[in-house]
Amino acid sequence: MLKRADQPPIGPGTGAERPVGEIVHQLVEDGKAYAFAELDHAKAVAGAKADAYKVPAILLGAAFLFLQAAVTVLCFAIYLSLIPPLGPFFAGLAAVLIALAIAGGLGWYALKLIKAAP
Repeated sequence: MLKRADQPPIGPGTGAERPVGEIVHQLVEDGKAYAFAELDHAKAVAGAKADAYKVPAILLGAAFLFLQAAVTVLCFAIYLSLIPPLGPFFAGLAAVLIALAIAGGLGWYALKLIKAAP
């Protein structure tokens, strides 16, 4: 139990009796001090965890950007490979349709998994 230094010791043999109101007041103050200490501890733990995940989150974001660039390059490569047989317009249209078909398939599969989840 938390005690202030200016309070006299209480217990058998001390000869000091305090009113119930003062004891309840001290109990409430001790409870508040304990709650604030627990809150400070929780904030410290959360801050430490946030600091631990900061660099991995930045690296994951950079990896996502490179993944997006790779998909863009892949779509452009499909477009360039289809130019000789189809021409520029139809090659672009085919590349867009291929990308939309892949995105639609992935979205459909994701919705299927969401509906099957408990």
